[in-house]
Amino acid sequence: MAVKLKITQVRSEIGKPPGHRKTLKGLGLTRMNQAVILKDTRPIRGMIRKVSHLVKVEAVE
Repeated sequence: MAVKLKITQVRSEIGKPPGHRKTLKGLGLTRMNQAVILKDTRPIRGMIRKVSHLVKVEAVE
């Protein structure tokens, strides 16, 4: 069974660099307190690392 991650946007993208905004959009996050569930893969982990100050991550089964 693959581990999945629940990613929740907890801080606004307003005033952040365009790269951070695009990364949030790539994760499927478009507004505050929105959550998405994605597979735990290396590319997703890299995207989370880039915007770690804007999101909260939890493991789900």
